[in-house]
This record gives sequence, structure tokens and C-alpha cells, in this order.
Amino acid sequence: MILEGIVTTIGQETGEVNIAPMGPHVDDVMERFVLRPFPTSQTYKNLKAHGEGVLHVTDDVLLLAKAAVGSVTPIPTMVPAAKVCGFVLTDSCRYFEFRVMSIDEREPRVRIEMETIHAGRLRDFFGFNRAKHAVVEAAILATRIALLPRAAIESEFKRLAVLVEKTGGPREKEAFAFLERHCS
Repeated sequence: MILEGIVTTIGQETGEVNIAPMGPHVDDVMERFVLRPFPTSQTYKNLKAHGEGVLHVTDDVLLLAKAAVGSVTPIPTMVPAAKVCGFVLTDSCRYFEFRVMSIDEREPRVRIEMETIHAGRLRDFFGFNRAKHAVVEAAILATRIALLPRAAIESEFKRLAVLVEKTGGPREKEAFAFLERHCS
């Protein structure tokens, strides 16, 4: 199964924290998982150079939206990870500090197998909300504006807007508006 989350990694040269939405293939116990970044992504470059990071489970769709289409500003609050050289987003629900086990670069998307070194829980997950799911789908669409026909993206955004308007709170509405501006 794919779990939408946010991965933080550290740049080898700059020491800067990279915040990126990722959908790793996971199992129920989260002891191991697989990331499939593009070889041009900063996440891939950081993991190849450094080999450690943190996967976050979050319900903060505004953070996910911002990370999907560019740099995150302002930088969210973070604390040093306990067992790896990395950082934990303090507003995440759960986190999994990981180490790279293997990297397979033979496909267009790199396959990186991870092992969880340490896990933690910071707060309860809000729960299921159609607006949050709609923002996640919109964020995925926003990362594919160069790949999909414009009309298809606009049509899907119109459908998703109804869900956000009906069931979203202020952060979901802000996140969706942010993504709409990005795609215009």
C-alpha cells in the first residue's frame, strides 16, 4: 500500500533540510518501506549522499501542498531526530526515522529500500476528511502540470473544489487555494 507522507532529508553539501511529500510503499508494521523518487529530486540526491531521513505521517495538508510545489516557507518547527542524522517535524502525527538499505537506479524512478531505526508518536491523527483527501489529490495533480493535459487538470480541480468547500476547514481551503494559484 502507498502511504502519503512527508520525508525530511539533509543536503550533504549545504546541511539544509529538504521537506518533500512522498508516497512510500509500506506494510502494516512500517519496519521497512520503499521510496520511489525521481533521480532529479533533492530527496534522492540527499539519500544517495547521506542515507538517512525521517518519514512523517501528517494530516497537515497545507504543509503537504507547499512541499509538493516548491520550498516550504516559513520552515515548520523541527527537532533533531533521536537515532539518525535528520529532523522530525514537530506537528506530525507519527514519524519513522530510517536508514537506506539499498538503492536500485535501473528504472526511471529510483527504488530505495529503507529500514526504520526509530519511530515516535507526537499527536493524534485528526481523522478522515474528504477535504484533506481532495487537497492531497490536488497536490499530486499540481506536480504533474507538465505531464497532463491542462483541461484534465482544470476539470479535476473543479470536482475537488466542491469537496473542499463542503467539508474543509480554514487550512484545507488555504491549501487548495494555494494549489489553484500554482496551477493557474
